[in-house]
Amino acid sequence: MSNKITKIETFRVPPRWLFVRVETHQGTIGWGEATLEGHTEAIEGAYKDLTERFVGWDADKIQDIWQHAYRSRFYRGGPVLMSALSGLDIALWDIKGKKLGVPIWQLLGGKVRDRVKVYGWIGGDKPRDVIQGAVSRKEQGFTAVKMNGTEAIGWIDSPTLLEDTVSRVRDVQSLGLDVGIDFHGRVHKGMAKQLAKLLEPLQPLFIEEPLLPTQPEEIADLAKLVSTPIAVGERLYSRNDFRPYLERRAIDIAQPDVSHCGGISELHRIASLTETYDVALAPHCPLGPIALAACMQVDVAAPNFFIQEMSLQMHYNEGADLLTYLMEPSVFAIKDGYVEALEAPGLGIKVNEAMVRETAARCTNDKAWRNAVWKGPDGSLREW
Repeated sequence: MSNKITKIETFRVPPRWLFVRVETHQGTIGWGEATLEGHTEAIEGAYKDLTERFVGWDADKIQDIWQHAYRSRFYRGGPVLMSALSGLDIALWDIKGKKLGVPIWQLLGGKVRDRVKVYGWIGGDKPRDVIQGAVSRKEQGFTAVKMNGTEAIGWIDSPTLLEDTVSRVRDVQSLGLDVGIDFHGRVHKGMAKQLAKLLEPLQPLFIEEPLLPTQPEEIADLAKLVSTPIAVGERLYSRNDFRPYLERRAIDIAQPDVSHCGGISELHRIASLTETYDVALAPHCPLGPIALAACMQVDVAAPNFFIQEMSLQMHYNEGADLLTYLMEPSVFAIKDGYVEALEAPGLGIKVNEAMVRETAARCTNDKAWRNAVWKGPDGSLREW
């Protein structure tokens, strides 16, 4: 029996998230997340097209809808189109799981683990705050954290800035926490080589985006210089985008974002592809509860899964937090660095729809979130 899509809605909610609600004629409701930080209006525009195209389609045809959304308009890929597709795809998987009465991971082949290792952010864009953040994370049950390596930094800058980073990492490790360092694409090649070498003796969990994702050759060169695992992927939008990194042996950890890379369907395919190259999976997710639940469905079923980012009390979360829109926030409880696999049908979470609708309506005229724009002392633009 077909399960036709009757309605596709989007909800812009604080702190910077775009939720997607899909309803079928049988009354089944699926939730997705199509957040693309700083580009909310572009995603909302893309949904005008997706709604026009797919209302009336059978919601069970996830792969067919995915292929048509990706391929049938000639232009494909990129952050906007893939993020819009991601939200729709996640919602369709939620519907299918609820219809069949099973969590999505059952439809991906079943569990290979019972719980998911997680990490939290510390310090944000002001690395000097990392110690306070690290103490809080440890109290919350995390055993691993991630911190930004630097604030704004020049193309070639003072080496003293790098010494500060090393000192902060050492201080956080002294609390008994494993530490990942996010270069955030801020550090250009000349400085990135130095910073990676300085950090290597501390054995961090990984260094993330040591260079901009436009530089697969240079990241591959950097990978040969240090033994530290290198992670990349939040600004790669399909398995095709990962290909040059894998073929050049440039990365050790893939970090696709389920709300940017094409949803659960493509995240699962990326997991399988990267496993072929002996690359670990650590989905990027500084986003909302729907995106986290979607990541966890793949994490539970992917043999090469390593660790999951979660945005609990993240510095970006102003006006709402990871648990705000959930009816049962305990599903994301952290114990000894892990979150238990989600067991309820579909995504395994219950979204507080009344709160989502009320909040979105109240915030209709609010300006969408924008990232900071940084400039150096000479007035030139720096990477954020």
